[in-house]
Order: sequence, then structure tokens, then C-alpha cells
Amino acid sequence: MTKIGFIRHGSTPWNIEGKAQGWCDIPLNNDGIVDANRLAQRLLSEDWDIIYSSDLLRAHHTANIIAEKMMKTVYLDSRLREIAGGLIEGTTEEERILKWGSGWRELDLKIESDDRVLSRGMTFINEICEKHPNENVLIVSHGSFLKKIIKKLIPNEPFEESLFNTSITLLQRDTFGWNCPLFNCTKHLVLTNKEVT
Repeated sequence: MTKIGFIRHGSTPWNIEGKAQGWCDIPLNNDGIVDANRLAQRLLSEDWDIIYSSDLLRAHHTANIIAEKMMKTVYLDSRLREIAGGLIEGTTEEERILKWGSGWRELDLKIESDDRVLSRGMTFINEICEKHPNENVLIVSHGSFLKKIIKKLIPNEPFEESLFNTSITLLQRDTFGWNCPLFNCTKHLVLTNKEVT
């Protein structure tokens, strides 16, 4: 049985400001670094074989923090990038409405299509399952991208909640398909500073 842990990267300045990030290479903020360390501490007590990450800085940095504590190598893959935001990258919802109106989602603003996102995402997931049968794989990526992949793999669950920064979602694959025993979990964020160090 293959187990995948989907992790959303730590917080960034643009997360706080409500700006669409897409493929813009935004670094973690201080909270993002602290929270990634808390997640890494939590994962030390679990059994993980390998770590893959988006090549964008915010995900890569989160993965490196985890990998350093676990003494693992991070394998980068551009297919794990966030959905490309086209013309909306770097803008807030308010700015988008001012610029394009409340119906901006219906306009062609060069945002990556669902078909393209799912194509690259599912190609990656299928490769992982072939390369790592019966292993536990961590994947550090981005909120909107991960939600689309999770909903594709488990279409009959609602999963409407946005993924929190440094959350982990577990998916397990067996002969009957995929199931999700843990969704959007951030219990590590209640750890004390003493437990993190």
C-alpha cells in the first residue's frame, strides 16, 4: 500500500497580504519557517521514506526544513508547482475586482487550466506509485494544486476547506483505490517552543 503525505508549504508574506502567488517565487516569512520546523518535529515520530517538493522557493524551503530534521534528501519536480496564476499573480481579490470587475474569474487572464494542472499532477502521482510501491512518500507543494489532486483522487468527498499552511493530508492507496484518513491536519502548530527546538 502506497501512502502519500501532501503538505502545503509554510506561510509567506503574500499569504498574509492575500495576494495570488502562482509561479511567483515568494519566500517563507518567519512564521512559515517556525511552523515548518514544528511540522518537521512532528514528522520525526512517523515513518517516511522519501520527500518530493515543488521547485518554488516557499515549498522547497519547507521541504528542506523537514528533510534536515529527518536526514533525507529532497527531490524537486516542477510538476508540483502551484497553479500558474497568469495576470492575477501578485494581486489581491480587491485589486482584481477593481481592475477586471467582479466577474474576473470568467475572463481569460492566462490562468492555467484545470486540465493542464491535473495532467501534470496525475502524471507525477502515477510515477510515484510506480517508483515507490508500499512506501510512504511526502510531497510538499501548494494549496490550490494539492486540492485539485486530492479531489481527483477521492472525488466522492467534499474537501471544500482550503488547505492550511504546513497542513498535512494523508492519502493511502490499496487494491480498492484511494482513501483519506487525515485531511488538512495542523496539530503540530499547537506545540510549544520547547517541543520545537
